[in-house]
Amino acid sequence: MSTFMILWNDKELTPYWVILAGCLSIGLLLFVRSRIPVRQRDDRPVGVQIGNGQTIGARSEQDDYFACAVEPYGVLAVLADGISGLSGGKVASTTAVETFIREFEALDRFPDPDEFWSESAHLANQAILRNLLGVPGGTTLVSVMIRGRNLYWGAVGDSILSVFRQGELIPINHKHTLESQLEEQYMSGQISEQEALDNPQRKRLVNYLGYDHFKQMEIADEPFALHPADKIVLCSDGVYNSLTEMELETILAQSIPPFDAAQAIIDLIEEKQLVHQDNATIIILEQGW
Repeated sequence: MSTFMILWNDKELTPYWVILAGCLSIGLLLFVRSRIPVRQRDDRPVGVQIGNGQTIGARSEQDDYFACAVEPYGVLAVLADGISGLSGGKVASTTAVETFIREFEALDRFPDPDEFWSESAHLANQAILRNLLGVPGGTTLVSVMIRGRNLYWGAVGDSILSVFRQGELIPINHKHTLESQLEEQYMSGQISEQEALDNPQRKRLVNYLGYDHFKQMEIADEPFALHPADKIVLCSDGVYNSLTEMELETILAQSIPPFDAAQAIIDLIEEKQLVHQDNATIIILEQGW
């Protein structure tokens, strides 16, 4: 009889044979599993990092408001800048952001972007008018939805959306101000460059949430294709009116988490101690595309 058979028939060794068989079975299962390709849904928000920063500036009240929502079907980020000088600015920005977040979280799947932006904007506009109770107020709003490597967006007012790629900021939306209209008139030859620059109302908003004649927000015609290492940036005018594009790009180019980048941007704004510093808010999203 062979040595193996002698050991096999030894009843005292039976528990050890059982343990060895179990280990071999587990090892076999792990090996087989490692050979099976893992399927991962391309639209799942894996690894999306979100950072934000905010300062009240020289204002007496914080009229900016923002929020983000991460769901299995996608990510939503919303930033609103209540119109300064109007007593209902804070109410308007808060109501707008909360409406968009609520509508997104109530979904059970990724929505049709056009329908979502249009319906949420009109619901927000109606809610703002109700909450203001006749008090003057209004707000800008810029918002993004991310699904897989696609960036969808909608905006109204002068808060901006940019994508930082390979050291440069790529502007995505347009500012809904008289200044933009004056620039178009200048380019078409309707007015002179000096007339466009000298208009005292050039910073006035021509479209925003919180008034009876609001019609529609600007909505992307097609999704913006994200690349690896892209950083999505949403900010209020208190950021881009205080820092140069180069200052923003220098911070965004650093290999630091989005929260640290957002805080560094706000710190730089506060260091300048501008006399008329507006509320400033920024959201940065990256990775996972």
